[in-house]
Amino acid sequence: MKLSIIVPVYNMASDGKLQFCLDSLLNQTLKDDYEIITVDDASRDNSLEILRDYEQKYPDKIKVIACEKNHHQGGARNRGVEASKGEWIGFIDSDDWVVPDYYERLIKLGEEKGADVVGCNYCLVSSHTFTPGKEIHSHNKETDTGEFTPKTRKNYLKNISSSVIKIYLASLIKDNNLTFPEDIFYEDNAACPVWAMYFRHFEYIDEPLYFYYQHDASTVHTLTAQRCLDRLKAGEIMLSEMKSRGFFDEYREEIENIFTTIYYTNTVFSYMRMPRGRKYSFIRKIKKRMLEEFPDFRKNPSYGRFMDAEQIAYTDLFMKNSFVFFIKYILLWKYRDMKSK
Repeated sequence: MKLSIIVPVYNMASDGKLQFCLDSLLNQTLKDDYEIITVDDASRDNSLEILRDYEQKYPDKIKVIACEKNHHQGGARNRGVEASKGEWIGFIDSDDWVVPDYYERLIKLGEEKGADVVGCNYCLVSSHTFTPGKEIHSHNKETDTGEFTPKTRKNYLKNISSSVIKIYLASLIKDNNLTFPEDIFYEDNAACPVWAMYFRHFEYIDEPLYFYYQHDASTVHTLTAQRCLDRLKAGEIMLSEMKSRGFFDEYREEIENIFTTIYYTNTVFSYMRMPRGRKYSFIRKIKKRMLEEFPDFRKNPSYGRFMDAEQIAYTDLFMKNSFVFFIKYILLWKYRDMKSK
């Protein structure tokens, strides 16, 4: 079999989201045999019923795995990989969709170039459409693609992108025991940098072939204190894996920057914008950990690439006096909230 497409599903029955995703996969132009492995992660709505209906209608294409316990996307993806039979593996979120020739084009490029991973751009949309929205460029074709050397890999590590906008040779994943962390959100944050250490050859289509659906139930729009904790866990898992697999010394600078982005930048400024429930002890913990692991993280050549001038200035304040930062940043966002009203 040429391809296995893995679709983790959790409470996606409303508004036709799940059906639109599955239909985009069933309508692929790929001529070779492929399977769609859907993994229901103990949904509490009728997502599993929808999946069973599709399985009955398309038994040659769709396979359903039903989990009794919820393990989040990482756990669902791992179970899909275990059941997969394809030469290539692709992941897609169950509320997103892809253009009809998505897998045909990615596989063709991968086989022509001898790549083990092929990616593309994605676009942001807020309705079920095949008209591209805002395009997000994932990589630089000049520096991030081709056969990987230490230099190429270091360039790629500066532009880590999601697993859903790629296809992988199954052997890359299975031979290197690559998995996603389970029972937390932000599994890609932990897994994608580690997986990139095993790429031999990466190719890339500089077009928005993947549609990322923006809605209120998506992870990025439902921030909670627990999800911020999960992001800290994701950073720690990534760092631990890099060390245990022997990559830390050679790629310390790049790993430090990835950890800073996950553990500090993305977490602190998201946490501080929560409307309620913020605790000073939470950000104090982050400061302590950053100083323990990477005390000079602000001297990293890539520091600040994903921060604006205000965030850089507030980071300086944070490292100087975290309590003053905490109070001042809360007042800043209260003022902006009042002004917007």
